[in-house]
Order: sequence, then C-alpha cells, then structure tokens
Amino acid sequence: MELAVRLAIMQPYFVPYIGYLQLMAAVDRFVLFDDVGFIKRGWINRNRIMVGGREHWMTIPLRAASQNLLINQIAVSEDSAWRSKLLKTVEQSYRKAPFYAETMPLAQDILGCPETMLAPYLRCSLIALHAWLELPCQIIATSSHYENQHYKGAQRILDICRQEHASVYVNAPGGKHLYAAADFAALGMQLRFLKPRLDAYAQDGATFTPGLSIIDVLMHQGRAATRQALFSAALE
Repeated sequence: MELAVRLAIMQPYFVPYIGYLQLMAAVDRFVLFDDVGFIKRGWINRNRIMVGGREHWMTIPLRAASQNLLINQIAVSEDSAWRSKLLKTVEQSYRKAPFYAETMPLAQDILGCPETMLAPYLRCSLIALHAWLELPCQIIATSSHYENQHYKGAQRILDICRQEHASVYVNAPGGKHLYAAADFAALGMQLRFLKPRLDAYAQDGATFTPGLSIIDVLMHQGRAATRQALFSAALE
C-alpha cells in the first residue's frame, strides 16, 4: 500500500511569515514555483520586520526586475553592500530580543547567501530555515523538474501533483478561488487548505502586529517554540 503524499506549491518568498512555514510543515514535498512570472511589490523579494516598534520593509534590491520576467530570470543587485545593510538593520533592531543570540547565526546565513540570482538566493534562505526548524518535507524547485511550462494555471499544478504521485494537495487559504476540488478528485487527489495560526507573542511594538517575517518570530519566541507553532495550523 502506497503512503499518502501531501504536496504544496508556492512561489519562493523572502524570509516569509509563519503561515508559509506552517504550510511547509504540513506537507511531505514542498515545491518552489520559481519559473513563473515575478510579481512586483509582493512577497518574493521583500518582507516586514519590526524596527523601533514600527513595521519596516526589508527588501532585496534587484537588477532590471520586471513582471515580464520569470522569478528564475532575475538577478539581485550587483552592489553586494545590500546584504550587510540588511544584516545591520536586523542586528540593530533585535539586539535586545530574548533570542537574539540564538537567531543571529541563522540571519547571517540567510542574508549573507552569496547567490547572485534571485531564485537560488531565495531557495538558499528557505533551505536554511528548513534545516534550522527541522522540517521533514523535501524541497523541490519547478525550474529543475517537471518540464511542463506549456501548461498554464491550474493545469500545471495538477500536472505537478500527478508527477509527484500526490494524494493530497495542500494550498494556502488565498487559493480557494483558484482551484476546484472536483479537478483533483478526478485524478484521485484531495484538495485541502491550510488555516494558518498567527498567535500573538511579546513583540517590540505598542500592539501586536501579525504576519511579520519569521525572523521576528524567532527573535522573540526562539527556535523550539517556533517549531512547535509550525505544527499547530489546521487543514480545512
């Protein structure tokens, strides 16, 4: 009897919020959708941390980024100083956080990744988080597998699921309007949606701001508590 395989497919995000990592924790295989169109002002090359008690955007500068290019066709800025600038921002903003000493080596590994193309840089950071939080899923990039770029939209998702012999496709809640359960059922698969848990924690701000980068969670909660929180989300 074959074991059930849970699969998720997401664009690679920069130091994503905890819900993204909860999706990784909920599946056996996590596919990075890195050969699809780049979205400006999204979560691919930027995320939010807390600086001086206020939300602050932390952004990877890019070379000639365009929504006409795929994520894996975009390069990061040639000026390597941006890595040290981002790291300095994190150091100054979280040096008084309870798990600063524990989390800074991870932040250094992520932000200091030497990759010059955006997709490998993001993959490097997500693999670092995956290892740090001891997640059991396998990470796969679409640009190196599948060879199904001729499919569009839901058809490509279904084909990836078919190639991976998935029994359950787990999607983020924002995808509820994109997919029909009947299409997956026709291929012998279930369609499920993650319900993220964004529990409040002590944070450097007047009020709690949910959905910040996982860096903020780790700085205030630590690795053990954060890992526990990753497996608390429910599937619908």
